[in-house]
Amino acid sequence: MADPQDIPQHDVIIIGAGPAALSAAIYTTREDIETVLFERGVVGGLAAVTDKIDNYPGFADGVEGLKLSEELRKQAERFGAVIELGEVTAIHDEGKLKRLETTSGDMLARAVLIATGSDYKKIGVPGEQQYYARGVHYCATCDGAFYRDKRLVVVGGGNSAIQETIFLTRFASHIDLLVRSTIKASDILQHELEEFVKQGKVTVHLGTTTDEIVGEEKFVTKVIGTKDSKKVDFPTDGVFVFVGLEPNSQFLKPSPIKLDDIGFVMTDQHLHTSIRGVFAAGDIRSGATMQIASAAGEGATAALKIREYLEDRSHPVQN
Repeated sequence: MADPQDIPQHDVIIIGAGPAALSAAIYTTREDIETVLFERGVVGGLAAVTDKIDNYPGFADGVEGLKLSEELRKQAERFGAVIELGEVTAIHDEGKLKRLETTSGDMLARAVLIATGSDYKKIGVPGEQQYYARGVHYCATCDGAFYRDKRLVVVGGGNSAIQETIFLTRFASHIDLLVRSTIKASDILQHELEEFVKQGKVTVHLGTTTDEIVGEEKFVTKVIGTKDSKKVDFPTDGVFVFVGLEPNSQFLKPSPIKLDDIGFVMTDQHLHTSIRGVFAAGDIRSGATMQIASAAGEGATAALKIREYLEDRSHPVQN
């Protein structure tokens, strides 16, 4: 390990550069707290790859996800935040300072914010990646309104799949719900779904696999599935996949930072993790609402808590 005196040191290192991370950086840098963000993918996270966001406050006509992400980035950088394209691979608690292993070498920080977000689980079939954001979606509230009076296919059978299917009935003319085995959603949600089945808005296909998403140029045209060992075509204008979220917490395993059973970071009411001086905000946090607006709010809250932590000279420091 390098001599600590030779390792770059920062006030705050934020892991991630999505809405929670960028919002936190806006607040910390405005308080003259030197801040560096590490982003391994796209600045803006999942928001940046969302075609249009209609439920973020302040945009009456909605806003493109990429534009919102770019504005957040510019705002954070205007106050002095530095965004590094790289990856943090481990966090070590060294008492007063935290040592982060990164693709740019080791770095020290007085405080750390984990804001790596989550990613949608993929079904891994041909056409899924090819038509992503061009007919294949993972967020009904983000993209459902684009399919007014259109046919849709929804893949999944858990609570989120049923909730999103019910939401999509506001827009779609008809929805084919493809469930690999049986519906595992709560009884209440199943009763709600049954009403839309009776109305002819939704057709449930149990024991049906999703094998391929087919399109023409930039548009999805159908989903090919298998039911009772027979191939079945489902004509559609769009596909919504709801088979769960995966937290971007792989770099924390193994780690003294406590995770829940799924892998989301556990925090207290002050967004503090199990390591003092390490915080978490946004979609990576256990119990998060998985909305861009709430992620931004949590980022601001985390920044204020970090400021309080840095100003608190009374907390015990282990050397």
